[in-house]
Amino acid sequence: MTIEESWKFSQCFGDKGDIENITEADIISTVEFDHTGDFLATGDKGGRVVLFERNQSKKKSNCEYKFFTEFQSHDAEFDYLKSLEIEEKINKIKWLRSSNNSLYLLSTNDKTIKLWKVMERQIKLVNENNLNGLNHLPSKNITINNLKLPQLQLHDKLISAQPKKIYSNAHAYHINSISVNSDQETYLSSDDLRINLWNLNIADQSFNIVDIKPTNMEELTEVITSAEFHPNHCNLFMYSSSKGTIKLSDMRSNSLCDTHAKIFEEYLDPSSHNFFTEITSSISDVKFSHDGRYIVSRDYMTVKIWDLAMENKPIKTINVHEHLRERLCDTYENDAIFDKFEVQFSGDNKSVMTGSYNNNFMIYPNAINANNSPQQTAAPVKMPSFNTNSFKKKKNRHDEEDEEDEEADEAKETHTSPLEDDDDQEEIILQADKSAFKSKKSGHSTMRRRLMSGVGTNNASDFDDIDFKKSILHLSWHPRENSVAIAATNNLYIFSTL
Repeated sequence: MTIEESWKFSQCFGDKGDIENITEADIISTVEFDHTGDFLATGDKGGRVVLFERNQSKKKSNCEYKFFTEFQSHDAEFDYLKSLEIEEKINKIKWLRSSNNSLYLLSTNDKTIKLWKVMERQIKLVNENNLNGLNHLPSKNITINNLKLPQLQLHDKLISAQPKKIYSNAHAYHINSISVNSDQETYLSSDDLRINLWNLNIADQSFNIVDIKPTNMEELTEVITSAEFHPNHCNLFMYSSSKGTIKLSDMRSNSLCDTHAKIFEEYLDPSSHNFFTEITSSISDVKFSHDGRYIVSRDYMTVKIWDLAMENKPIKTINVHEHLRERLCDTYENDAIFDKFEVQFSGDNKSVMTGSYNNNFMIYPNAINANNSPQQTAAPVKMPSFNTNSFKKKKNRHDEEDEEDEEADEAKETHTSPLEDDDDQEEIILQADKSAFKSKKSGHSTMRRRLMSGVGTNNASDFDDIDFKKSILHLSWHPRENSVAIAATNNLYIFSTL
């Protein structure tokens, strides 16, 4: 992404009415591009999945989508054994790579995952035959030469969505993540305490690969918040926790991956801890870069970028909500502090994007560059070859304690302030609301650029101007170009540099 590129509003789907009149069921709860970028899926709190298709009739320099189809994925249910109502809200959608003309995707609510096949059928009708509307053959002598083959003509196109598999009864807690493996045969699903591995063809059986549930629930100290497979190595996956740690696990080492291969955790000075530290350090989303070299994580206050080769600290920390630090009491009272923001890598693995309040979302161009990581060079990056022998082996308790002390000391010495990391980081702020329409009409972009200096997108004095109801939680980046899809309550916005 070059400095010269300008982000512009492209289009918007959904009712443009006031936020007070929005029906709860219409609020978008997930958004996802497929691997080609030609299709875009959204799920909402009403259990519906809406698919959009790239508008090929438009010139290629435009990023424009059109409605493709809509179907009811999940319905509200009631668990009579536990006296619990199961919401129809779609938590996540993940696309599968297709080998034919059909589209395949996974959708999940809190308890049940479904595999959908979406296909386009052409309905043809006979428009010409030998009778030509008569109910009997003509009386004159008919020879073989007079007979004509019936002609079929395209009458209509019908798009159907069928649930091919339903994966249920495997999670006692709410599902927060699903991730399709690079082998396209398996996928994982994670809830607060467990991660299960599924084969796409087997709906009634799954393998539990992570279980952090303690024998005594009073001893519970953390929950799983997000999980994802490595994009290239089918044996590797990671999961984040409410304690702010990211654990990388290798399925070749054990059938139950409770012992992680690597743990990405930044040393925090205990003296800086306060009442809100535990809440704000909880990771809400974690993603691999498309080349599998980096990890980006989002917590309430920051975006952190990690190199898989360096565990003790991130290569970059971007302070997204620094302007809220003095007002965390207020965000706690209005529950905004518990908002779970997503984060995304660009298709070229260099830039990241995340959301905020007032319908703002931020793009950090070239967040990964040669200055961030000592391992990165200008030459083409070779994929890291992972070997479980290079990961931590099991040690006795004394060795582990000694090593932890050494790591803590090392982290203290090498730790740099997040504010220093931000000094040369450019931030692009865009707004997914009605102002985007005005900017399109006038031809002026509302994009704001600035170099970060440790403070957030607003000053603390502007706290009263923040609308916490207008939060951008769900977003997706086109895998092959600089186009993004943003879910703003019940509207889907497309922004692009094309």
